[in-house]
Amino acid sequence: MIFHESETVELKTIVVEDIKKEIVAFANGKGGKLYIGVRDDGTVLGLDDPDSVSLQVSNMIRDAIKPDLTMFVHYETLTAEGKKIVAVDIQQGTERPYYIAKKGLRPEGVYVRQGYSSVPATNTVIRHMIKETDGDHFEEMRSLEQNLTFERTRKEFADRNIKFGPSQMKTLGIMTQDGVYTNLGLLLSDQCVHTIKAAVFEGTNQNQFKDRKEFAGSLFRQMDDVYNFIDFRNQTHSSFEKLRRIDRRDYPEAAVREALLNLLVHREYSFRASSFISIYTNKIEFTSIGGLVSGVTLKDVTMGISVCRNVKLANVFYRLELIEAYGTGILKILDAYEGTGRTPQIETSDHAFKIILPNLNAETGQKEQDNTKAESSTEEEKVIALTKERGVITRKEVEVLLGISQTTCGRLLRKMAGNGLIVQRGKGKNTHYCLPK
Repeated sequence: MIFHESETVELKTIVVEDIKKEIVAFANGKGGKLYIGVRDDGTVLGLDDPDSVSLQVSNMIRDAIKPDLTMFVHYETLTAEGKKIVAVDIQQGTERPYYIAKKGLRPEGVYVRQGYSSVPATNTVIRHMIKETDGDHFEEMRSLEQNLTFERTRKEFADRNIKFGPSQMKTLGIMTQDGVYTNLGLLLSDQCVHTIKAAVFEGTNQNQFKDRKEFAGSLFRQMDDVYNFIDFRNQTHSSFEKLRRIDRRDYPEAAVREALLNLLVHREYSFRASSFISIYTNKIEFTSIGGLVSGVTLKDVTMGISVCRNVKLANVFYRLELIEAYGTGILKILDAYEGTGRTPQIETSDHAFKIILPNLNAETGQKEQDNTKAESSTEEEKVIALTKERGVITRKEVEVLLGISQTTCGRLLRKMAGNGLIVQRGKGKNTHYCLPK
């Protein structure tokens, strides 16, 4: 038998620490064979006790390599040139990437085969192996960062008298059954790499900043810090109706809360870009990365239908009573503005989702009324286009599409119906509109 090192063959004279990285590299690649008792030039030296060597390698694999690789490794004692050697056959594992436990799931712990050598894998290669093994569900994939702490999340659970130990973390999907943290764990950890950027502008455009801040840490810390940031700027204005004083904040607290929770729970975390909150004198915009989940339309959202992108993350927020059933958040936002003369607006694209909350205390005045008249033809065109796309539409859908109040929307639809642009069908809650035949 002639021995040569290659991409799938490694030669070692004795068991040394470096054997672990060769085994890991073979398991992460196409598999390979490790011959112990042979020099790297192919000279057979042999072993005095091959059974002891096989046991030593087996223990090393069991104790020092994660995930469990033992079922993919086979041992055989061979005779070459009259001497005993050990052949260790390593197959490609099904739970790649494999890594040296002490080094962790990062380049210095994950090895791949490159020519005749075993070298540290790049982060890109590690992510590719994780995606191949774990699938496309970001929150269920193993986190590249394993040195995580959960101080803020533990407090959130403790405040609600809910246990938060290894057993609960595995049940929730924060870590795997093998004790490896998932991306869900990363999001809830103090080391979360995703952030929210908030900015306050002078006026109704982005020409001049008044304040800006970036919020980091666990999603629960971001949730509290961002809410406080907005709440501090959510002013209360007073008016009088005869002798009665009426206080009204710029933005309904329920709407702010639900818009923020939507930003946290439903964003696409596989992208590293930050979410944005922009505060103007007349509105707040909550912009999250990731458009609507495939198969879901804006009409579905306004009807309360939701397909959750991050099911396990939503489940954690649900367990902590921060959210209720899926799909109720948008309806709560719309309900919070009911009867105010203003309507929240939703905008979507392939890669973003935006909720716009109008300031209830912003001046409307004659200028806004004039602008509304000037834009009426454009609004009519949008209504016609939406009706053509969906067949039938409701008043609520038009309110969300145009970002106008219930009263203004009703006036627009009556005008369009009177001019023969659309046809009204049904009565009361069953009222809908379609195009004339």
